[in-house]
Amino acid sequence: MRVMVVMGVAGTGKTTVGRLLAEELGLPYAEGDAFHPAANVAKMSAGTPLDDTDRWPWLDAIGEWMRNRAGLSGGVVAASALKRVYRDRLRAAAPGTAFVHLTGERPLIEKRMAARKGHFMPLALLDSQFATLEALQADEDGVLVDVAGSPQEVAHRALAALRQLPAGQDL
Repeated sequence: MRVMVVMGVAGTGKTTVGRLLAEELGLPYAEGDAFHPAANVAKMSAGTPLDDTDRWPWLDAIGEWMRNRAGLSGGVVAASALKRVYRDRLRAAAPGTAFVHLTGERPLIEKRMAARKGHFMPLALLDSQFATLEALQADEDGVLVDVAGSPQEVAHRALAALRQLPAGQDL
């Protein structure tokens, strides 16, 4: 089984969909936000976007978890992975990683972010998330999945799309 990263801008449902995928596949799940150092959380909570220097240690911590899972039965992790270079870094840690890029209309994502309670990422940072986002490229192993509908519907679409990938038959 492979490692999968559920990626996208804040508010797309990475955590919820990632947990549902992990549950459906019987794989361990990791929340990418849990790998952020306290300084990153404080910075985002204050409404300041992270820069690459802030993200490298976070990505390396996620990559270590992925590397450990890749040698076993796989796993699912939710992480924004907004830039190609971030995804390359994660792939270097766990070759064969597949990405589930959650996409959606901005008004829907804004509505979902506004409804969240107790999350450190403020709605004000959504602009920086979209500005940073680099969509999956044709040579990247992954799928794009629209977030419209219930989390269960999104997870089922993601799983169906993953199974269409060349290495997805074992899912």
